[in-house]
Order: sequence, then C-alpha cells, then structure tokens
Amino acid sequence: MTDPDALLLPRRFWWIYAGLLAGVATFFALAELQHYLRNGGQHPWEPFLWEFSSVLIVAVLLPPIFRWHRASLGRGMGVLLARHALGYAAYTVLHVVGMFGLRFAVYALTSVSYEPGNAWQVLGYEAAKDLVFYVTQVLLCQALWVHLRGQRTALEMARMRTELAQAQLARLAEQLQPHFLFNSLNLIASVMYEDVGRADRLLCQLSDLLRASLSAQQRGWQTLAEEMALIQPYLALMQARFGERLQVHIELAPGTESWELPALLLLNPVENAIKHDVALSRGAVEVSLRTQALDGGMEVEIRNSGVSAEQVERAGGLGLSNLRERLRMAYGEAAQLWIGPDQGGTLLRLRLPRREVLA
Repeated sequence: MTDPDALLLPRRFWWIYAGLLAGVATFFALAELQHYLRNGGQHPWEPFLWEFSSVLIVAVLLPPIFRWHRASLGRGMGVLLARHALGYAAYTVLHVVGMFGLRFAVYALTSVSYEPGNAWQVLGYEAAKDLVFYVTQVLLCQALWVHLRGQRTALEMARMRTELAQAQLARLAEQLQPHFLFNSLNLIASVMYEDVGRADRLLCQLSDLLRASLSAQQRGWQTLAEEMALIQPYLALMQARFGERLQVHIELAPGTESWELPALLLLNPVENAIKHDVALSRGAVEVSLRTQALDGGMEVEIRNSGVSAEQVERAGGLGLSNLRERLRMAYGEAAQLWIGPDQGGTLLRLRLPRREVLA
C-alpha cells in the first residue's frame, strides 16, 4: 500500500536527507582519522569505512523508525514508551549487525585484519551510543510528523476552499441565467404581437443560446473566445429586436482569445448595457466591447453611449453586485472592477489576472 505521507515528501527531501547523512559521516570520519593517524594507523580509509558503514545503516533504519513512531502515536504514553523500548532494542541489534556485516565484507576483500573485540563488549558500547541516536531520531521523526500533518492540513484546507469557491461560483452563475432569461423573454414578448415570424426566430436563437450557456456553466471556466461565442449570438438576438437602434462594436486584442475567465462573466454586463441603454434612449445606441492584453493580465472594457453611470448603477444593481461577487470568488482581491461616466455614456472596466490553476 502506498504510504500517504511519502506522497507529501518531494524528491528534493531525499536528496537533502542523503546529503546531510553523507556530511555527518564525513565529519565523523575526518575526526576519527586524526585520532587514527596519531595512534599509528596505516590505512587512512579505515575511519571512513567505520563511520560510513554506521551512518549507512542509520539511513536505512530511519524510515522504519518514522513509521514505527507514527503507528505508536495516539495510544497513550505507556504504550508509546513500551513500543519505543522495543524499537530501540531492535534498532540496536539491526544497527550493530548491519554495520559490522558491511565492515567484515569490505575487510574480507582486503589483506587488512579487523578485530573489533569481544562481541558483548562491542554490543554494550554500541548500545549506549545507539540510545542517544535513537532518541534523537525519534525527536526528528516527531518533528517531521508534525510538519507532514501541517502540510496535509494546509492541502486539505486549500482543497476545501477551492471546492467552496467553485460551489459559490456555480450558485452565482445559476442566478445569472434566470435573470438573463427573464429579460430576454420580455424583449421577445414585445415583438410577438408585431411580427410572429420574427418572434419565432428570436425564440429559436434564444433556445440555442441557452443550450450553449448551460454547457458553459457546467465547464465553470472557459476561454474568451468561448465566451464571445455566447455573447455574439446574444448581440445578434438583440440587434434583431432593436434594429438600427442598437449598434455593436467588438475589438479583441490578439492573443486575448485564449485567456480563461469564469463562464458567463461578461454576458451579464453586456446584457445590462443593452437593456438599460436602449430602453432609456430614443436614438441609436452603441455598445462596444474591447479587450487589451496587460502584463500578467487582461483588461476588458464595455461601453454604452446613452446612459449615465449613476443610472446604470441603480438599474443594474443586482447584476453588478453579482459580477463583483463572482470576481471576488474567482480571483480574490487580484481582479478590479470600475464603472463610471464616459462621454455621456458609461464605461465598465474589468482587469483580470491570469488564472492560477491549482495542481
């Protein structure tokens, strides 16, 4: 079975782990080498064999100690101490057997004799040192366990925040669709008594548009090009309704079509611009949508030419509030929304950062 905690340890951790142990072994080997030469030693490689054989076995035993310590947690102090007493005994035996096994194997390949002394004396000497090393390693395992638990908790919190944000975005997108549908049906109803054929065509266009918007809503995020594939049929629908009273201008900066944004984010402000501007203006009205690439982001401007910003704020209060909430849920504080007067009309400006995708 895959160890769930191992999944949280990046590869660089094991490189650091190996590097630290190699450094410790080298430090002790150099210190032992000085003592060895002062006592007339003839083979300078021996201190390196002694220390590296010891550290190598420690390196192999430390992961099992971590698992043993982790399995001992939450069982009470008595059980924890008893399990670690057993763990210490096993660690000492395995360390001594493994370490001296490596040494004897290397000495067997050379003509140098190796006599470590009486086995019980060696075991007692190593057991005293291993007690200190075992306690130190358990403390390190506890620190690593606390780190992994904190890391796992942070990942879970990030996942929960992402899922919550997605659920809230879905709820806000669902609020958009009835609002949009209600406004569109009102517009079509006003045509029905004048031209039944046109009303029928408008209903077909609306049906196609709603079908596409449902698909977009299920995706959650889509490119600007996909968003425009929804907005442009809507604009065509509105131009069929208002005729020459509505003029549309779209200008997308090269490269911005592939930028991702929350699905249906731009449909509501475009709808508000047309609904309030055309409804309150007697003459021709121009609605324009323009994008511009920024350093690390994109700017979207939606203009209408006939209604002041104050009127749009009041009439489109629910839609603008919804838009602000969707921006907050999708981007946090990184997105910006500004609405104000523009040459007798209204300008709504959005600045959207590049979407950060969680791994």
